[in-house]
Amino acid sequence: MPVLTVSPISAGEHLAFVRAQESASFLQTPAWGQVKTEWRSESLGWFDGGQLVGAGLVLHRPVPRLERFTLAYLPEGPVIDWTGDIGAWLDPLAAYLKARGAFAIRLGPPVRTDSWSSAQVKQGIADPGITRLTDLPSQEFNEVGARVTSQLTAAGWLPQSPEHGFGTGHPQFTYELPLVGRTEDDLLAGMNQLWRRNIRKAAKAGVEVSVGDDLKAFHDLYVHTAERDRFTPRPLRYFETMFAALDAEDPGRIRLHLARHEGTLVAAAIMARVGTRAWYAYGASSSEKREVRGSNACQWAMIRDALAAGSDVYSLRGITPTLDTTDPHVGLVQFKVGTGGEAVRYVGEWDLPLRPMLYRAFDLYMRRRGR
Repeated sequence: MPVLTVSPISAGEHLAFVRAQESASFLQTPAWGQVKTEWRSESLGWFDGGQLVGAGLVLHRPVPRLERFTLAYLPEGPVIDWTGDIGAWLDPLAAYLKARGAFAIRLGPPVRTDSWSSAQVKQGIADPGITRLTDLPSQEFNEVGARVTSQLTAAGWLPQSPEHGFGTGHPQFTYELPLVGRTEDDLLAGMNQLWRRNIRKAAKAGVEVSVGDDLKAFHDLYVHTAERDRFTPRPLRYFETMFAALDAEDPGRIRLHLARHEGTLVAAAIMARVGTRAWYAYGASSSEKREVRGSNACQWAMIRDALAAGSDVYSLRGITPTLDTTDPHVGLVQFKVGTGGEAVRYVGEWDLPLRPMLYRAFDLYMRRRGR
């Protein structure tokens, strides 16, 4: 393996590199740094001689009362070759970031380890003896994922993905719908009976889904959803910034789908797309008119949109690994599994302490404030 070097690159160089890849997470585009206004961001490149061979968006989070030290975070990244000796990539990254005041690095390799079919997940939910996805045999063994996990462990990286829940950052378990070589009819046939019935019910009731830019309407519904489902909503300004940044970087990268019934907004969802991959990023639904199935109509419109755009995968994003019917999180799993698709486990997020005393203090601070 040649000796790689890490140095800053411009947003233009970073974007050109991302565009040359089959795909990369939308969280690893230069525009995402503009969205995360509470973090300082920079684009870094890996060079083999003079050639750019890898890139990463780094978000820097200052330590309270010690602002010159930061946690350097690469969400769902970096965009490098994860198939070989990852030390050749991560060692120069650690040296660069430590020299510039990072007390730790957190990253989330975009590498799968396991997957489970929708049929397996359904069987697991029906079996009282099975409470977690990992109780089921995986339908794949990903050698790269296993090797990345063992190399990170051996190099002193600390896993941050907990046994339950979504963890400190982005989820380790996701639900994904493969689109390659499939038609709309194929995708409908792969859904469960309830999903197909709800899509038909929405159409029959006259639900209309359009792509629009009324972020205020979306946000009002999103705040309503947050109150009902007991999570803390992001402000409208966050979404306005997200749309402005991602759309300026690549028109069509982010789209807002709005489902209306007789003029009333009943569901809305945001989809992001980079290369051959599309993601369901945020959603909202009304507590009224639930019988018209606006959420199913919205998802179906986004799946068709992703398919028409040539995406290989439509990701419904995070799930918890629970299959326990007494766990309130299992409802989200059941909703997503109805699309067909598969549950996927990734390597998860990992921390490398660069200044152990500061890292321990930061970890304690985050635990006290509930992350």
